[in-house]
Parts: sequence; C-alpha cells; structure tokens
Amino acid sequence: MTTLNLSKTERIDLRVSSSVKSLLQEAARACHKNVSEFLLEAGVIAANQTLADRRHFTLNEEQWRAFQEALDRPVKARPRLEKLLNEPGVLD
Repeated sequence: MTTLNLSKTERIDLRVSSSVKSLLQEAARACHKNVSEFLLEAGVIAANQTLADRRHFTLNEEQWRAFQEALDRPVKARPRLEKLLNEPGVLD
C-alpha cells in the first residue's frame, strides 16, 4: 500500500445528484464519519485496489518456477507478429 502524505493541501470538488449525496451522507453517518472523510477513505482504498495488480503480485513456489522458466525460454520467431508491428497503423 502506498504511504500517503496526510497534510491536506489540495481540494477535490464533486457534483452529484441529490440522491447520491443522500446516499453518501447516510453511509458516512453509518461509519461515524463526515462525507469528506468517508469519500477520502473509500477513494484511497479503491485506488490502491485498482493499482495493486500493476504494482505488486505474488506467486507460490510452483507459479514462480513456471514464471522463471517462461522468462528463460528462448524467444520464438513470430514473423506474422513482427510484420504486423512493423506495418504502418491506421493513424500513421
């Protein structure tokens, strides 16, 4: 999990419907927090979960061995893939 700087120097503003605002207020009250605290905590948790698989992954011993074997395998020639990657794209 990322270490966070807890000093509050930035602001984020949101526009929501009245029903969403009511829902967030109710959820915040249920957690004994204000809406800002509730949204900040939920947002940080969601951001960490979203980014977790891009930052860190774990493998058991068997998976680690298979991963290392895959990395150590000689590269196979893929002429069709090489041709595709060297052709100009539609935006080129």
